[in-house]
Amino acid sequence: MYKLVPSICSYCGTGCGVLFEVLDHRILGTLPLKTHPVNEGRLCLKGWSLHEYVESDMRLTGPYLRINGRLHQVTWERAIGFAARRLTEIVDRYGPDSVGVLASAKISNEENYLLQKFARAVVGTNNVDHCARL
Repeated sequence: MYKLVPSICSYCGTGCGVLFEVLDHRILGTLPLKTHPVNEGRLCLKGWSLHEYVESDMRLTGPYLRINGRLHQVTWERAIGFAARRLTEIVDRYGPDSVGVLASAKISNEENYLLQKFARAVVGTNNVDHCARL
């Protein structure tokens, strides 16, 4: 079954509206959403190819941990627990300014705001940076 599914482009924090062309639960193409107030029916080159990265065979679909020198797919609970323990150990041993947080252009402005709040209020560091070069 073919359908058009509205969504938001995830290539940057601008929030352009897109329509995914979906056939049998696979995204075939990306179109601009003409009625979206942000991009008003236009897309950049990255937006036009959004479906290629969403459907890529190389895209990671779950977390991995290095165990005995090899990567193993693990549950989200195990990966998050490991990351939380290691972050706590590093902050306790070296102090909060030993941690830096790199925000991303691939998430929304609201998610970037939450990331910097986490860095400053939870970790206790002002070492926050952002790289918008994709």
